[in-house]
Amino acid sequence: MKPLRYLAIPILLFTGMSGYAQSWQDTVAVLNSILQRYPENEPGAQVSISRNGQILYSAARGMANLEYRIPLTKTHKTEAGSVSKQFTAACILILQQQGKLSVQDDVRKYIPELRDYGTPIRIQHLLHHTSGLKDWGTIADISGWPRGTKSYDNDDALAIIARQTTLNNVPGDEYIYSNSNYNLQAIIVQRVSGTDLARFSQQYLFEPAGMQHTEWRNNYRKPVYNRTTAYNRDQLFYETDMPNENAYGNGGLLTTTEDLLKWNAFCYLHPEAGTGWRAERLKLVPFNNGSRNSYAAGLRLDSLNGWNSIAHSGATAGYRANLEYYPDLSLSIAWLSNSSNRTFSDIPTALRNVFVSKLKNAPAEAPKPASADTSWFSKVNRSEFAGRYYSAETQSGVEITLNGRQIEIRPDKGASGTLSPTGRDSFSYTFGQIQFIRNNQGKITGYHITVPRARNVLFVKNAVAR
Repeated sequence: MKPLRYLAIPILLFTGMSGYAQSWQDTVAVLNSILQRYPENEPGAQVSISRNGQILYSAARGMANLEYRIPLTKTHKTEAGSVSKQFTAACILILQQQGKLSVQDDVRKYIPELRDYGTPIRIQHLLHHTSGLKDWGTIADISGWPRGTKSYDNDDALAIIARQTTLNNVPGDEYIYSNSNYNLQAIIVQRVSGTDLARFSQQYLFEPAGMQHTEWRNNYRKPVYNRTTAYNRDQLFYETDMPNENAYGNGGLLTTTEDLLKWNAFCYLHPEAGTGWRAERLKLVPFNNGSRNSYAAGLRLDSLNGWNSIAHSGATAGYRANLEYYPDLSLSIAWLSNSSNRTFSDIPTALRNVFVSKLKNAPAEAPKPASADTSWFSKVNRSEFAGRYYSAETQSGVEITLNGRQIEIRPDKGASGTLSPTGRDSFSYTFGQIQFIRNNQGKITGYHITVPRARNVLFVKNAVAR
């Protein structure tokens, strides 16, 4: 077996930090064993860990590209998924510090293409995922053209967002994760600064932080030196699974784990840490009712076994990512992988458990939901639900038919399914929850479909496509 490519600087770790605490050599052995779970001849990962800005451990294992048998190294660039969001947010906050915008501004000041929903959506709402804007990728999924099937860009994302006639929630009322919030921020950066997010980030973030191996994937056709290829394992073999889109700001950062450690040092250990835009990154804004929203500016603020944590994970196509910082310990942990193989999904947890003990008290078991009352379904005229439905919001249609006693849904594009009753005129199937709409005469005129990141997307019965 070839040795792992790593750097380890022996230091004394205080025992409260590690569950393995005999020696630093023991800790390195544990970290090596975690990374060795990646077979050398399959897609792999980078792992880098630092304390007080000093790298303790940095290693790479596996293959950067299977076709050319290129081993993964510590300088290969891997896409960071939604870990990217904190960089987009930082650019917005820098523009605020420069006096060019305010997070209290109405988003329509910069993006007039958005509908007026009767309540202002502020940039602050975008930062904290409380805008109520539906996730554009989810809408694309409903339409039958999910991300990865078209080369979407931020203009496409804006067009989809602007078609939505309703919001998921009143701005500020709830946290509902939506990539739309961060694609719009990328557009705002470009319109306010006069340069795109990629160049703005290079000037104000990457160069000052010393991130020499970091750039945005704003043109997926552009060759990128030392980029890993992303893979998804389909049963017994791997398939290439690359993010062939130009939509970015929500994701799209190409970087290395060592560059991510430099970023954490730039944000938390810089002489200006705790002031200016760096402090604004960690500002929490409560919901309208005063309760806590733990999502800051592209960051989740939480705790693990009493240690404060600042973290975010990411997933785009076959790429996976995680970046964590424990301010009480001045500890950073970065992980990037070019494999979406679920076998390795628990590796971020395994890494953090080397330094931060597992939770002492397991959460209480969630109560089981009450069984739905479906007695009405045996009495209803099931043919009422059959017909042709069209959504202007997704620009797609479906056919609902009867197959014996079953009600089936067949999208023009995408997987068909059987509707299972859950409540009066409501059904579930593998994609989401459907609630049919009746007029004053009791006739079905359409339905709303709700999925995790998009609520009440409207389909109208017998509507004509436009």
